[in-house]
Amino acid sequence: MKDLMFFENAKLLAETFEIIPLMYGSSGLEYITGENLNADDIDILIPEVFVNEKWEDFKSALIKNGYVLIDRREHTFQKDGICYSYAPVEELKSFAKINLSDIEIQINHGIQFRVLSLEQYLRVYTASSKDGYRINVRQKKDNDKILFIQKQLDEKRTK
Repeated sequence: MKDLMFFENAKLLAETFEIIPLMYGSSGLEYITGENLNADDIDILIPEVFVNEKWEDFKSALIKNGYVLIDRREHTFQKDGICYSYAPVEELKSFAKINLSDIEIQINHGIQFRVLSLEQYLRVYTASSKDGYRINVRQKKDNDKILFIQKQLDEKRTK
């Protein structure tokens, strides 16, 4: 269900702004593993320019398409009971040492998008587990995801 909602959003981003979004967070990890991780929102990484200089145009386009801004600071919108949070894709480089050029472009439902590999997710959640906010608020969840990813990688290696 969230996959379809991501692709609906990705289509809007592609058609309106020529953005190739990155499916991120738990919903992206669910997508690549096929496992239900109880993702409660859809995290999407987009070019930084859209959450800064072009924010008003970006916000207006989403609102025009039925999204409601619920948190300006976190760039979070809601539509049909699902939250969509946007963050700059460029932050992956400094945060988890991941270059955008190293993230494969995929096509699903005729939409181009990016999603991290298991190895890249391991780097993200390892970096997240050291982040101040996440240590206090999400440490167990991040540690559980690290263990889950390591198990997935081990199973992949033994196949």
